[in-house]
Amino acid sequence: MDIKDILQIRLTDQFGIDIQIGPAFWLILVLIAFVSWVVRRWFRGQTWEPVEVNISMGNIGQVTIRPNHEVVRIAHQGWTELITRKAGLMFDEENDVIIEIYNSWYELFREFRSLIKSVPAEKMREFEDAKQLVDILIRALNVGLRPHLTQWQAKFRRWYTAELEKHPEKSPQQVQRLYPEYENLVDDLKNVNQQMVEFAEALRRIGHG
Repeated sequence: MDIKDILQIRLTDQFGIDIQIGPAFWLILVLIAFVSWVVRRWFRGQTWEPVEVNISMGNIGQVTIRPNHEVVRIAHQGWTELITRKAGLMFDEENDVIIEIYNSWYELFREFRSLIKSVPAEKMREFEDAKQLVDILIRALNVGLRPHLTQWQAKFRRWYTAELEKHPEKSPQQVQRLYPEYENLVDDLKNVNQQMVEFAEALRRIGHG
């Protein structure tokens, strides 16, 4: 193919430029655009080996997810949010304050909602595994965390605020042990906390391998 069949540029007598584009030029542009599209699709769809995890949070159970770039991003951010908060640590009866645990859970709800909203709708439609992971995050919040908070948080906060004023000589940990249903609350809290720790590990495996 001669270069003249692709593109010709010459100066005119009036010091202008005359550009003549041949049919081959447009064919090359189409080929470049096609190759670029294929490469982008390949990178976007590139996946790792499937990861099997068992998630007790929200009674999700055994799931298999094939990571890709979007799945890894979601899992890594979710894991980071969990392990950097009290929500991702086992409850310590000697030192932890239940109200602070609930505050941590509230922050986790907010950050997980932000993470879920950050996933573009087209990614959800394009990658089934990304949609599956988002669904898992939603279920972990609504079925894993929310039932405990619905049952315990409001009435414990009301009781704790009043009792704290009555016992200024006691530490927050000592005051919370006076709660009439303390044992039942803590047993349930520890159960949820254990599930969250396991959930964080599942996200780590999905995001980091």
